[in-house]
Amino acid sequence: MAGKVRAIVTTGYGTNCEMEMAHACRVAGADIVDIVHLSDILYGEVSLDSYHFLNLPGGFLDGDNLGAAQAGANRLRNGVIKDSGERLMDQVLRFVEQGGLILGVCNGFQLMVKAGLLPGFDGNYEERMVSLTYNDSGRFEDRWITCRFNQDSPCVFTRGLEYMDLPIRHGEGKFVAKDGETLGRLADSNLIVMQYVDKESGQPTQKYPDNPNGSELAIAGICDPTGRLMGLMPHPEAFHHKTNHPHWTRKEMPEDGAGIGIFRNGIEYLRKNVV
Repeated sequence: MAGKVRAIVTTGYGTNCEMEMAHACRVAGADIVDIVHLSDILYGEVSLDSYHFLNLPGGFLDGDNLGAAQAGANRLRNGVIKDSGERLMDQVLRFVEQGGLILGVCNGFQLMVKAGLLPGFDGNYEERMVSLTYNDSGRFEDRWITCRFNQDSPCVFTRGLEYMDLPIRHGEGKFVAKDGETLGRLADSNLIVMQYVDKESGQPTQKYPDNPNGSELAIAGICDPTGRLMGLMPHPEAFHHKTNHPHWTRKEMPEDGAGIGIFRNGIEYLRKNVV
C-alpha cells in the first residue's frame, strides 16, 4: 500500500449521523477514520490538510432553525481558524484543490449547496446556485425510496451503480435551482448523479411518495464537474448492512448494505489517484 486513506467525519452543532458515517467509511476500507468536532477545526487543533476524504453527515445542524444548514453554511464561509486568520472555507477549497473528496449527506448536502460548494460550475465553489427547501408534503418524511444513478456522470462515488434502495429522513429535501438555465446546465453536464424513481417503472418521477419531497427533475443528488464532490439527500451510511433494509428477510442481498458501495467507490478512487 502506497499510503493510508484518511477520512474525517465532522460533527457538532446538531449533526447526529456521524457514527454511522464513520462506520460506513471503515467498512468501505478507509485506513484511518476520525470523528472531529467542527470547533476543533476552527480552533486549529485539527486541519483538513491531514485527510483525503471529508464526510459531512446528516442531522439537524443548528436545529434547522434558520433553514436547514443555513447557519452552518455561514460558519463554513465566514468562520476563521484561530491564530491563522484563514477562513474555514479557504481550508476546504485547498482540500478540494489538492484532490480530496467531499461527500455531503442530507444536512451535509444542504450545507454544500448553501455554501456554494455544489454545483461548482467553472471551479466556482462559493456561489450559491441551487438549494434544498421544504418538502412539498409540508412535513418531515421518513421512508425508504429507490434511486437511479446516472451512468454518464463524472461522479467518482457512483461508478458501476445503477439502482439503489436508500432511506430518507428530512423535512427540507426539495431540490431547486435558481433558474431554468442552471437546472438545464446540471442536466446537460450530467451532474445530476441520482434521481428518485417510480418503484414499478424505474423511471424518474415527480409522484409522491416515490419522490418524497417534490425535487425538480426528481433530483436526489448532484456532483461538481470534477466528480469529487457529491451531495445527496438519501442516507447511504444508514444502509451499511443488509439487516438495515426493511425487506432483508425476503430478499437475497449481500452482507454489506448497498450504501457502502458509494463509500467504497470513493476510497478506491483515492487509493488509485491520491494516496
